[in-house]
Amino acid sequence: MAVQQQHLQHRGQDAAASFNSFLQEKRPSTSQVLAVVTLFPVGGFLLCIAGLTFIASLIGLVVTAPLFVIFSPVLVPAALVIGLAVTGFLASGSFGLTALSSLSWIVNHFRRSRRELPERMEDAKRRMQEATGQVGQKAREVGPGVQSKAHEGVRT
Repeated sequence: MAVQQQHLQHRGQDAAASFNSFLQEKRPSTSQVLAVVTLFPVGGFLLCIAGLTFIASLIGLVVTAPLFVIFSPVLVPAALVIGLAVTGFLASGSFGLTALSSLSWIVNHFRRSRRELPERMEDAKRRMQEATGQVGQKAREVGPGVQSKAHEGVRT
């Protein structure tokens, strides 16, 4: 039991020593402390400005809400017309861009295929000549064997 307690006590001292060294290594530098000291008041000031702006927006909304309700028969249809017009312009523009890019792709594809067509034809001719030569060579190789078999078949 005493050995276990000594072992636990020794491990606790090691942990405390490593934690103390960790704290000493992670101590903030002077420039970090100065940055916090200077930025803390700036952050507080900006937070206050944000709060005042929010409160002013709420007051403006409370003041103008009755005007929106009174003029809503005019404002709502006007907002709908403007929104639909903007949507229509954006849709027609995107459809136009899509059409132009599609046509451009088709024209480039046909230009590319027209340039490559003679090369493809020459390549096909060359392959056909090679295949014909291989078939002729095979026929020359097999021909004497077929003739000898035909002669043997005639004799028997």
